[in-house]
Amino acid sequence: MRGELQRIVDTVAARVGKPALIEDRRQRVVVYSEHAEPIDGVRRASILRRHTTPEVIAWFREAGIMRARKPVRTPACPDLDLLPRLCLPVWHDDLLLGFVWFIDADGSMSDADVEAATGAMEDLELALYRENLLGELSSQRETEAARTLLVDAPDSRAHAVRALLEDGVIGGDGPTTALVAQLVTPPGQGPDEVARIALEQSLVLTRRWLGPRDALQLMRHDHGVVLLCGPGGAGRPTPETAAAQLDEALRAATRGLPSVSRTVVGVGQTYPSLAEGARSYDEALQSARVAVQLPALGRVVAWSGLGIYRVLSRLDGRHLDVGGVHPGLERLLRDEANKLLLETLETYLDLAGNAHATAERLRLHRTTLYYRLQRVEQLAETDLKDGNERLCLHLALKLGRLTGDWA
Repeated sequence: MRGELQRIVDTVAARVGKPALIEDRRQRVVVYSEHAEPIDGVRRASILRRHTTPEVIAWFREAGIMRARKPVRTPACPDLDLLPRLCLPVWHDDLLLGFVWFIDADGSMSDADVEAATGAMEDLELALYRENLLGELSSQRETEAARTLLVDAPDSRAHAVRALLEDGVIGGDGPTTALVAQLVTPPGQGPDEVARIALEQSLVLTRRWLGPRDALQLMRHDHGVVLLCGPGGAGRPTPETAAAQLDEALRAATRGLPSVSRTVVGVGQTYPSLAEGARSYDEALQSARVAVQLPALGRVVAWSGLGIYRVLSRLDGRHLDVGGVHPGLERLLRDEANKLLLETLETYLDLAGNAHATAERLRLHRTTLYYRLQRVEQLAETDLKDGNERLCLHLALKLGRLTGDWA
């Protein structure tokens, strides 16, 4: 099929006398003819990476290419290193199949050139339709199987694993680890289309880096999933290495996007088989959500390293709040003036009540430390010599951080 598309793009380029590139309807590069100057940064990156950036995709969509039924001329954009182009949308009835692109830096493409290019549209439409049909069917089967793997139905998960093995999507069953890529957007906003494109690109690039048959990918509403799966081997990247790769791809894809303030990656534990991947996914998702609430944990957060937040993230916030764990601490939280006392208390409890280590960590004189802890006892009506009180205070502090009651 690609051979037929290559023949068509070479024919179109020869007729017009300009290099041509064909994208599918998601603006992923399918094939391209031999190129020479003039060429811009966008075309160069598209050929090297097989896809373009979310900013460029948004630029073209603003120009109306998704709705156009006739050739569209798009202007230059120096900020994107983008030269003027002519876009020929390819449709089959009401189904948009893709685009043929020509760089027309000097505006020399005439109506006769456009007519010559559109002369190959019938063959291109048929070839792209077949390509899209086969690709969509395969993608839908894989997506449905991946979704099934992430639900709590053992029989359904086992069936999905068999289907993936029979279709050759994965190289084999074996140790499975889930990675969750989460977009952090401004309060009250969800990820826009450009952000979701960037997220999907980061998943695709990470899977390609891992090896297509060694991983699965899935897009959800506000996050993406990569499942490392298969028997692996000595050369297989560790989950930590894969998470770092996903983090790098995610940051590169979302850099400069106003709708994304930051990104995080959650890492689940490794389980013996793909059918158990749902457990790892749940852990990775919880890890990512904790990392969203607590930026100090870093961009890549593993379930195994969450400590007490493993417990707190499992609790339903409607049934547990700071006041329910320790009413006195809730009173302290209400007043911003108590922030220094709370930070001192948290450090003291984190260090198992070791006053010497706490004073060193906070660079305080021991007398100052004891004064602050005494004030905490007075204001919160508690006794730091009581082990149960210390436990409740510590849990309430961590819950307050997780819920955003204090930061």
